[in-house]
Amino acid sequence: MSDATTDLRVQAGRGAQISAIVESILESYEQHSEIARIGGPEFPSTARVTAIANELLRILFPGYFVPHGVAADEIPVFTAEVVRSVAARLEQEILRAFRCMANGAGNPEECAARARAATLRLLRQVPAIRDILVTDIQAAYEGDPAATRNEEIILAYPCMVAIAVYRLAHVLYEEKVPLIPRMMTEYAHSRTGIDIHPGARIGGRFFIDHGTGVVIGETTEIGDNVKIYQGVTLGARSFPKDESGRIVKGIKRHPKIEDDVTIYSGATILGGDVVIGRGSVIGGNVWLMHSLPPYTKVVATVAHQIHTEEPAEDERI
Repeated sequence: MSDATTDLRVQAGRGAQISAIVESILESYEQHSEIARIGGPEFPSTARVTAIANELLRILFPGYFVPHGVAADEIPVFTAEVVRSVAARLEQEILRAFRCMANGAGNPEECAARARAATLRLLRQVPAIRDILVTDIQAAYEGDPAATRNEEIILAYPCMVAIAVYRLAHVLYEEKVPLIPRMMTEYAHSRTGIDIHPGARIGGRFFIDHGTGVVIGETTEIGDNVKIYQGVTLGARSFPKDESGRIVKGIKRHPKIEDDVTIYSGATILGGDVVIGRGSVIGGNVWLMHSLPPYTKVVATVAHQIHTEEPAEDERI
């Protein structure tokens, strides 16, 4: 048998196996149609939403997130071009989100009007968002002795990207835009390691030092001048269920943090009825599921010092 004949038989055998695999995958699509989107309205694109989020950062911080500087006399034209581009693209992605959630059954004119209104509201909020971001930057500068200037904080501190994107996404969340706000904050999460749900309500002068591993849940409320460190979780304690055993959604599940609170690394605060009073300090690795009055300090068990005359082995610590 020639090599050519052998190759043809191998290819035919492989082709038959691939055909069988394709058939089994198609059967899976029919069996689990709840995780397939075939023939329905187009989803918003993760790539397009990410690009829009980056363009919005350029609007919030002109001259920072661009490959080259922007001259003062170029700012009017630059801003007009970016805002017009973002407006058109964001409106289309929001429209896709509304139509997708309605499974194509929504009134097209109503969906288009809602998409346009949500887009314009976000863009109108840019000056107000910049006002509060100035306070966040100032809190970072005053709260971190390693910070040397505002430019360093904007360009090198992951919290600024996470907080800025959150503040943008929160506006769309309040407009009840589906999908897009979560896509925006999950982009920031993947980029910074900081997970802020767009539904959280966060005051000014907010600083997350280091940031990696921070989780802030949907119904969290955070006052002004709050500082938290890496690994902090503001989460839910339990999930009430209805008569059918399904989790009840749309209720308060996450804590309230009042003004002037500091939460150190690794702390976990859980529960929708938990209120951390203003001016309190939560130490590292503290686990809390109850409220605290104002100006309370909470610390974890103090470490025990062990001294030996010889190097300590791991199992002896």
